Amino acid sequence: MNNKFPKGFLWGAATSAHQVEGSTQNDWTQWEKDNAERIAMGAQDKWEKWQQEKFPEMFTAENYISGNACDHYNRFEEDFDLAKSGGHNAHRFSIEWSRIEPEEGIFDEKEIEHYRKVLVALRERGLEPFVTMWHWTNPVWIGEIGAWENNDTAKYFLRYAERICNEYKDLVKFWMPFNEPGSEVSLGYLFGNQPPGRKSKLGANAAFKNLMQAQKDTYKLVKSVSSDFQVGCSHFMFDIKPYNNLPWNIVAAKLMDYFANYRFFKAFNGSCDFFGIQYYQPFHVNFKLGGTFFGLFENKKIIKKQSDLGWQIFPEGIYNVLKKAAKNGKPIYITENGLADSTDRYRAEFIKEHLKYVQKAIADGVDIRGYFHWSLMDNFEFVEMRGFWPRFGLIEIDYKTLERKPRPSFYAYKEIIERNGLG
Repeated sequence: MNNKFPKGFLWGAATSAHQVEGSTQNDWTQWEKDNAERIAMGAQDKWEKWQQEKFPEMFTAENYISGNACDHYNRFEEDFDLAKSGGHNAHRFSIEWSRIEPEEGIFDEKEIEHYRKVLVALRERGLEPFVTMWHWTNPVWIGEIGAWENNDTAKYFLRYAERICNEYKDLVKFWMPFNEPGSEVSLGYLFGNQPPGRKSKLGANAAFKNLMQAQKDTYKLVKSVSSDFQVGCSHFMFDIKPYNNLPWNIVAAKLMDYFANYRFFKAFNGSCDFFGIQYYQPFHVNFKLGGTFFGLFENKKIIKKQSDLGWQIFPEGIYNVLKKAAKNGKPIYITENGLADSTDRYRAEFIKEHLKYVQKAIADGVDIRGYFHWSLMDNFEFVEMRGFWPRFGLIEIDYKTLERKPRPSFYAYKEIIERNGLG
């Protein structure tokens, strides 16, 4: 198998505004303040003993308040210099809707100019921008009207999307209206463990419907501005497997795959030029009667190597999800792939081994055009409100001094990029 990646392959890392910029004022900001103490108190029941001992900061409320984060808002040029020094030729980031439109119908010209500077800084360093318009956070006023359960939110989002698309049409080619809409619906509207904190199947269905409509409308909008623009949508994919060969687990795994993956691709396939695939771990399905009316899906992982979050490191899984995603006939960019690894013990190997399976998928005919590692730097991990203790960065952040320090894996990734292949 050829160990080179296709000519023009995009290499980079990803971030999101709320997780790195600092000083945001959106619907998550108040949620953090209202729930930090509760989450800190519940850490003892949520995490394993070894995790508690390794990361005692999980017991402090401050861990769950984003605050200044990495101050990327003021230090983006420094961070992009580091990305360039690591050989990156692309960068995925999000524009914070709450900065652009802090009040309904009122656009902040200063913030619009700020993100223009961000885009210019990327272009000056030879980094192709992948712009995510919405990475889960909403302006406060959107939260107050019911966020994505409210049909009007799709209309308001389209107005915001039209403004930034026209503002930055000279600087951006790749647009991603939404980051993992399916994950936000599940975590925010079914399980209720992140904003808006709902546990409502009706609310989840309404939110998914409105997000789907907004994706379709934004796709048409962006293509009307320029037919050369490329519009995508990212999707979190587990490599879903039955826990064992019992018939009900095989059936349960197929059902979960349908709801987690097939339904998403079917809904969004007509409003994307490409799919962004985000893979972290496998998911073993063990179906048990009881627990809920529909039974209980358990994540039973067979652990060999694991991240600081206890996620199994299973590189072959990225091959499996890429093959599945390829059936939809769209080009693919891997828009997130990474692990929490504070000591950088596994990250270099993680990247190399996952990229081996990416190459295998390419050799099998899957049209893969880029890889973005999650994340460029340590950040505020807001999935299920984990806070600062999980360390996903190629670059280590000292949260007291905000010093940036590239980890050894940063340089291992750089070598792959410079070769455009594996040694």
